[in-house]
Amino acid sequence: MSDKIGEKSFLKKCEASREAYSKPKSESKLERKFDLKFDNWTETETQKKCFISERFQCIINRLVKSVGMSFKSNSVQVVCLSVLGFCAGVFLTCLLITARRPDSRHGVGGLETSAEPEYEENLSSLLAEVENDIASAENGGASEVAAENAANSDADSSIITYQTYRVKSGDMIGFIADAFDVTQDTIISVNNIKQSRLIQPGQYLKIPSMPGIIYTVKKNGETPATIAEKYKVNGEKCASANYVSLDTELKAGTSLFVPDAELDWATRQEINGDLFKKPLHARYWLSSNYGWRASPFNAGKRTFHGGVDMAVSQGTPIYAALDGTVTAVGYNATYGNYVIITHHSGYKTLYGHMKTTACRKGNFVYTNTIIGYVGSTGMSTGPHLHFTVYKNGKTINPMTVLN
Repeated sequence: MSDKIGEKSFLKKCEASREAYSKPKSESKLERKFDLKFDNWTETETQKKCFISERFQCIINRLVKSVGMSFKSNSVQVVCLSVLGFCAGVFLTCLLITARRPDSRHGVGGLETSAEPEYEENLSSLLAEVENDIASAENGGASEVAAENAANSDADSSIITYQTYRVKSGDMIGFIADAFDVTQDTIISVNNIKQSRLIQPGQYLKIPSMPGIIYTVKKNGETPATIAEKYKVNGEKCASANYVSLDTELKAGTSLFVPDAELDWATRQEINGDLFKKPLHARYWLSSNYGWRASPFNAGKRTFHGGVDMAVSQGTPIYAALDGTVTAVGYNATYGNYVIITHHSGYKTLYGHMKTTACRKGNFVYTNTIIGYVGSTGMSTGPHLHFTVYKNGKTINPMTVLN
């Protein structure tokens, strides 16, 4: 109460002082000073209220702007869309569950009669008989189907079919063969691949439905039985796969598929490029390749080089590239000191320009046997080994069969 009374008296004094201040200039200086202080106080309170309201309005505007900017950002939009999508999915799922829920009012059925059935006691026996009939029918049908499938499988096992595969980057014959459950020999033989390292992406390969190889009849009178015996495979399967009888005589040049047969070791190694080992175990420089080249002895003339030249320091040991028998050791104007070794499957190798030879004719040599030393004898511009590979009397590129 005392505070209220004090405020009222203070307000009355303020009003009195205002009235006194509004009087002519004859008023005292003390009264004027009091009026000025009062005016300053009221103006300060008003400014404070205006400042607080403006500040509050500024804070609200900033909050609104920040919320609006956050909703414009991609992350918030993604989150909102995800939440909306989730809610929509839940709603649709509930609708589907509700739609698929069976209506209990429709779950009716069964036999309807106007009176109690007379065969109620025999109902179980009737059902048992029906079940027995159904079981016997199913068993009989299953056995017939199994017999039919077995007959079809026996017939299908001897029928060969082909499919086409396009080689992809990084493919190897071994991987392709595993994927189709056949052997590498099968893919090599069926596609007549001479060098397995030379298959290219985009190349098409024929893949048979069973493992085996293509065999070309060598002479008239051969039969599927003799061919199967040669490869130690099933003769009947061989005859059936080629739609001929077991004793049918075939003409020379005829090709047929021999199921489960494999290539001989030498042929496989040759095709895979692993038949021969390098005759130099030291590091060398391939100074001349196999094939046509500019003659190092006749300027401006092209000549065919029947082997490869491996440049290395003089006196380097030379080894046999494959096990075999030394059939020639000698000297001539072209190859200087040379050695010829005869191998299996129609292969021969020649080693030329040796400084000295270290074997004799008739010796059986192995891949770890030294047969001579690098030199520069004969037609040579420097120490190197000339290496030639013959297949059935004809030269082939040694680099295709070197491991």
